[in-house]
Amino acid sequence: MTAGPDAWTAGTAYEQYMGRWSRPAADRFVRWLDGPDGLRWLDLGCGTGALTAAVSAHRHPALVLGLDRSPAFVADARAAAPAPARFLVGDAQELPVRDGGCDAVVSGLALNFLPDPEAALAEATRAVRPGGLVGAFVWDYAGGMEFLRRFWDAAVAVDPAAGDLDEGRRFRVCRPEPLRALWTRAGLVDVVLTAIDVPTVFADFDDLWTPFLGGQGPAPTYVTGLPPRARARLRTALRAAVPPDGNGTIPLTARAWAIRGRAPTR
Repeated sequence: MTAGPDAWTAGTAYEQYMGRWSRPAADRFVRWLDGPDGLRWLDLGCGTGALTAAVSAHRHPALVLGLDRSPAFVADARAAAPAPARFLVGDAQELPVRDGGCDAVVSGLALNFLPDPEAALAEATRAVRPGGLVGAFVWDYAGGMEFLRRFWDAAVAVDPAAGDLDEGRRFRVCRPEPLRALWTRAGLVDVVLTAIDVPTVFADFDDLWTPFLGGQGPAPTYVTGLPPRARARLRTALRAAVPPDGNGTIPLTARAWAIRGRAPTR
């Protein structure tokens, strides 16, 4: 994650907002990736450690190193992730590894938050061995990440200026063709892209709304910056946009785009 208009300082609040959905997405992503056990992995923008933990659990790595710019997130990840995971505070655009030092470099829900995704992918390609894996997954902010899509549509209906903050508009890289083009420009081969869908079932409206008050990530940062009356109007608009089913729950889906490629062998 990166500093700037989007806050990334409180791991517990992030887990309540996004971690409960990013963890099953990370599990599905790791199961989809190719590769044997016993590899050396690097997780760029590891956040609170969802992808690092999934690699540890499903790929039995020799080593998995999580790297993130947020010291608070790294501290939370270090406290929760299983061995053999290790964590460092660092910059995805200046990786602290030698050329070809990793078998796999991956990233979960972080690529679009980096100042220069192309530079970060070039670093990932440098860090992976010939034939090694480079993969990532990002939310489909433009449509398939339903609770965020409905949030921003409600926010713009109440406050048109919120459109400038809408992740669907900001993060155009989080779509299939831009992702594929990014991997191809990095010189990666055997590029494959797929959708990952995660059910996001909210117990009730408060279960959906309350995490937006935690101030972690673009939408919660926007909510916590609103004056009370504007926040109340947004809450009313969002509630109308996510009616519950007959059981009182709000069943939605979060779609992510996953991509993988390999460094050329010569």
